[in-house]
Amino acid sequence: MTASSEGGAEGGGPEGGVPAEARPQDALPKEGVPQDALPQEAPAGREQRGDYTGAVYGSLLAASVVVGAGTLGPYPRVQLVVLLLSTGVVFWAAHVFSRLFGARIVNRLTWPVIRSEARQERPIIEAAVPPAVAAAISPWFGLGPQGVVWLALLVALIGQVGWATLAASRAGASRRLMLLAGAINLFLGLLIVLLKVALQH
Repeated sequence: MTASSEGGAEGGGPEGGVPAEARPQDALPKEGVPQDALPQEAPAGREQRGDYTGAVYGSLLAASVVVGAGTLGPYPRVQLVVLLLSTGVVFWAAHVFSRLFGARIVNRLTWPVIRSEARQERPIIEAAVPPAVAAAISPWFGLGPQGVVWLALLVALIGQVGWATLAASRAGASRRLMLLAGAINLFLGLLIVLLKVALQH
C-alpha cells in the first residue's frame, strides 16, 4: 500500500474508498437530524414560559357566553353549565385546529405535536370551569335564575383579570405593567357587564 492510499484511508476522504453508508452515524451532518423534532419541541418551550393567553381569552369568552345566554328555559343552572363548557370545548378545538393547520401545514404533523398543541390551548376550557361551577352551586346561595347568571359572570370576570395579571407577572413585567394589564381586562369586563345591563332593558 502506498503512502497516498494510507493517507486517504486515514483521512476518510472520498479517495479513501470508504462508503458513505459505512461511516458512523454521528459523523453525518446534523442539519437533517432534528427536522421532525423541531415542531415537537416548540410547544414544550411555550408551556415552560407559562403562556396564559388562552386562559384570559377563555375567561372573556365565558363572560360573553353568560351575557348572551338570555332566557335559558326551565333549567337555567344546568343549561348555563352545559353552554359554558360546550362553548369552551368548541373554541378550544377551533384554536387547536387553526394552530396546527395555520402554522404547521408545511411540516409533518405527528401525534406528539397534536397533543402538545392541545395542551397548549387547554386553558380555554379550564377558564370556563369556574363560572360553570359557580352556576352549579348557586342553589347553595339561594339565587334565582338572574342571580345565577350574575354570579357566573362575576366569577368569569375575576378569572379574566386574575389570569391577565398572572400572565404579565410570569412574563417578567413590572408592577406598573401588571396593574395596567389587570386594569385593561377589568375595563373589558365592565364593558361586558354594561352590555348585559343594556340587553336587560
